[in-house]
Amino acid sequence: MNAAQRKITEADVLSDADYAARRKELRAASIETKRNRRVEVGPFATLYFENYDSMWLQVHEMLRIEKGGREQIAGELEAYNPLIPQGSELIATMMLEIEDPIRRNTVLGRLADIENTVFMEFGGEHISATPTEYGDRTTPDGKTSSVHWVRFRFTPEQVAKFRSGEGQVVVGIGHPNYGHMAVMAPSIRQALAKDFA
Repeated sequence: MNAAQRKITEADVLSDADYAARRKELRAASIETKRNRRVEVGPFATLYFENYDSMWLQVHEMLRIEKGGREQIAGELEAYNPLIPQGSELIATMMLEIEDPIRRNTVLGRLADIENTVFMEFGGEHISATPTEYGDRTTPDGKTSSVHWVRFRFTPEQVAKFRSGEGQVVVGIGHPNYGHMAVMAPSIRQALAKDFA
């Protein structure tokens, strides 16, 4: 796998047998990598910053679960390639993780459009995340999904400031019913800096 790659092609996809033989080792490596690609914001929102490797593994997991064979690959690539950063952005899966189903239903019912309130601040810069092109994640009655994908677009100057390591990077959510911020650990910042071209 190559984290600098920007697109998964069919040639990058292992056969079912090859993936099965390497799955345990690949998943263990992924867990270690993801430790430096996640930021918890408040009590139940976590941003998992994606890259080629995480999406490559996700494609293989979907193929394993759904057992659609080679015919399934094109659909998985269409779904997951847009979540690979293209050199001037960071892309995160935002999970709203609430174990109790009754509480989850109540809380999600108060967080309509939360994906439009995610931001990042560093070095005097403020970057508002934008939802990815996966359609509206809020139902007509105002209940949001527990999974969102958000994109942080950077200018070249912002990339340079992020890479500098100076000061703190703050990741926040400014929803009226969920206002929380978290300081990004330096190890995470260093890992994410590799997503830029």
